[in-house]
Amino acid sequence: MSNSQKLIAYIMIGIIVGGAGGYLASGSLMYQPQIDSLNKQIEELKKTLPTDYQKIKDDLTKALADLQKSSTDLTQANNQITSLQTELNKYKPKPLSGTIEIDGSSTVFPITQAVAEEFIKINPNVRVNVGVSGTGGGMKRFTIGELDIADASRPIKQSEADIAKTNNIQYIEFEIAIDGLAVVVHKDNNWVDYLTTAELKKIWEPTSTVDSWDDVRAGWPNKPLRLYGPGTDSGTFDYFTEVINGKAQASRADFTASEDDNILVQGIAGDSNSLGYFGYAYYIENKDIIKIVPIDEGKGLGPITPSDETINSGKYTPLSRPLFIYVKTTSLAKPEVMEFCKFYMNSGETLVHEVGYTPYPVNQYAENLGILMLLP
Repeated sequence: MSNSQKLIAYIMIGIIVGGAGGYLASGSLMYQPQIDSLNKQIEELKKTLPTDYQKIKDDLTKALADLQKSSTDLTQANNQITSLQTELNKYKPKPLSGTIEIDGSSTVFPITQAVAEEFIKINPNVRVNVGVSGTGGGMKRFTIGELDIADASRPIKQSEADIAKTNNIQYIEFEIAIDGLAVVVHKDNNWVDYLTTAELKKIWEPTSTVDSWDDVRAGWPNKPLRLYGPGTDSGTFDYFTEVINGKAQASRADFTASEDDNILVQGIAGDSNSLGYFGYAYYIENKDIIKIVPIDEGKGLGPITPSDETINSGKYTPLSRPLFIYVKTTSLAKPEVMEFCKFYMNSGETLVHEVGYTPYPVNQYAENLGILMLLP
């Protein structure tokens, strides 16, 4: 049976049972519990179905009218309910099972992990393994066919795409969130009104000799500058050093580093001469104890303060970027992978925000879902 035939069957069962419920209620309540149970099951099925099928609805309206003209005999009605229950059972989805292999970006990990945790609550027989070997490590495994999904904090490189092609690995790219980085100082800092990307590079580059605030900009106080940032295993560290210093992992080493952003927040909040960077979400959670610094990229737009709006619109550059998942096309033939990806897009906006990233507008997730729904 084709998907369209199944769709018609789902909706027909729902409409007929709904009509039968109203019809039987006028004659007897003895079948109402069965009807209520059927309706509940049908509504659960219909949640996954598109709603704009006007021709089908017109056809089924006629079918319902024909049903309502039928005999009022309750035995016949009972047989009808039994028949509908049998039909309904044919189309109930089978419980999902299997294993989904995911690896890649540590930046994307919190989103995918949150999705996985919610997914297995309703699909307990599915195992979702989410690794954090970094975007490059994930792509190495993905392009040789070891993974169903790769998390990535950057687009796939041409060299990686070439390896995938050699290994006959076809894939679909989905943008799932935007990551913004916040540059912050102590809340009582009254001299830093903004920083340019050139000044950030002057501070953070491997050969930097900056050790006081007046080294950054003339007129700022001759006070020591103490730096805080993510550790070298962090995807945030990779991204910041790449876009500010020109090369991932290229950074001065004399700063307080931690993979735990909460430790960085507390360090900056307790140090009046501090400057640091981490995910924008951690600033939002702690904006009463630290101060955010607008960033001027030097392209005529002036200093831009990060926010959901400026991150989402692309104004806050270069410290914002899209985040991706790459899905192996052949893996989507596995029901557990397809349903996981649908769940990702249906719950993406909420879960992305919950874990502290900036979600795309809902139409982006709808577009992603539409791509999945159109696959054969």
